[in-house]
Amino acid sequence: MRAFVITQYQGPLQEADVPEPVVGEHDVLVQVRAAGLNMLDEKIRTGEFKQILPYQLPQILGNDVAGTVIGVGAKVQGFRLGDEVYARPDKDRIGAFAERIAVAQADLALKPASLSFEEAASLPLVALTAWQSLVERGNLQPGQRVLIHGGAGGVGTIAIQLAKHLGATVATTVSTGNVDFVRALGADVVVDYRSQDFEQLLDGYDLVLDSLGGKNLEKSLRVLRPGGKAIGIAGPPDTAFARELGANPILRLVTAALSSRIRRQARRLGVTYEFLFMRASGDQLRHITDLVDAGALRPVVGRVFDFDQTVQAVQSLDKGGIRGKAVISRA
Repeated sequence: MRAFVITQYQGPLQEADVPEPVVGEHDVLVQVRAAGLNMLDEKIRTGEFKQILPYQLPQILGNDVAGTVIGVGAKVQGFRLGDEVYARPDKDRIGAFAERIAVAQADLALKPASLSFEEAASLPLVALTAWQSLVERGNLQPGQRVLIHGGAGGVGTIAIQLAKHLGATVATTVSTGNVDFVRALGADVVVDYRSQDFEQLLDGYDLVLDSLGGKNLEKSLRVLRPGGKAIGIAGPPDTAFARELGANPILRLVTAALSSRIRRQARRLGVTYEFLFMRASGDQLRHITDLVDAGALRPVVGRVFDFDQTVQAVQSLDKGGIRGKAVISRA
């Protein structure tokens, strides 16, 4: 089977022949039709997450998949041969940059009927991130105000639409050329970060979804109302994340140290900070499917690469400039 793998951290992505996926009794074998590209793929390649995601190399990359069911395990229920499906495989079982992948049935959902495979493959990781940030962690309610950074990116484009569906007032930050684009997605307040400082313009927000970290996250704390919450998907990781990961005591101390400064700042301001590393969930994807087929969410696919261009596609992640998501297609 052809796939694209890393054989060492910070080394190049390489095409290779790899063994066929092992299909367990609760697994579904998927013929990959399209795979979404995420910065997570590049961070895994460079070894940035190797302490918390210790993959055995060589490792096939790819965290989003859409395709057709070609095999099912003995105890699989709800999926059958020929079904068109999509998923963000569990973090321990990634590998969508391949011809086939085995996915746990709990992480899989039927793809939205209204979408192509390429559009469906763009959704799982970013849509689950948006859902877990705004619905699960943020408990966003009608009439509340949320600031979503990077509104033209993969997470941002979906989070804006989901927040509007939930009845919130949405502010977002983008570059000059994307102001009208995010307004069309539903953003109520748009801050051009090239010429404006969001901290000077916004105040009293209930929730912030931060995808940048660093100084941007520190400033985001200051636009929250007392009792508000900032959810960071770029870090730093916090102690709750280390517990969820089942990390050893040393790694728990390391994560506590990494986030100690931002947590202290949050406490002084009377707000909270949480780190989110999204998890796979077929149940949540089914909610997302319903929203897509009802017209409440639409994917934004900025570029499609052929499967043979996977190496160049991953290299393009650092360049940015793509609205929404880039996708690899095997159609």
